[in-house]
Amino acid sequence: MPAYPQAMDLHAFARELLDEHRYVVLGTADGHGDPWVSPVFYALDGYSSVLWLSRPDARHSRNLAVRPRLSLVVYDSTAAIGAAKAVYMTARAAIDPDGLDAYNRGCTAKGAEPFPPEKINDNGPFRLYRAVVDEHWVLDPTVPRDERTPVSP
Repeated sequence: MPAYPQAMDLHAFARELLDEHRYVVLGTADGHGDPWVSPVFYALDGYSSVLWLSRPDARHSRNLAVRPRLSLVVYDSTAAIGAAKAVYMTARAAIDPDGLDAYNRGCTAKGAEPFPPEKINDNGPFRLYRAVVDEHWVLDPTVPRDERTPVSP
């Protein structure tokens, strides 16, 4: 059984998880409410904006076009059972035609190459999306049960 720390800066814990991981799972729904999840590489523009590239015809992109609210989770899939680490978020997403510089800064911070602008214009195969996060929670490592605690990273 893992040891649970008595006190911990959960806001810093959330920032660390968001900084160190590369993939976020998007939870979207279509116009009928049918759910869909998609893992995508992400970059941060601060801790309240999550950026990613997707094809506009991808199922999650089509879902966001009709229902822009989504949930997101960043988690460590290599963690041992009982030692999971995760940040959960709710947000509103849209195409961001002006966010490429922020995306590329975030990519570089995660060890990825900058993305060329000609691939995300109206004629290119990708669009840049920005989720503006309105709430964050962490899977709280300070308690011995499955509990999400609100944080402000």
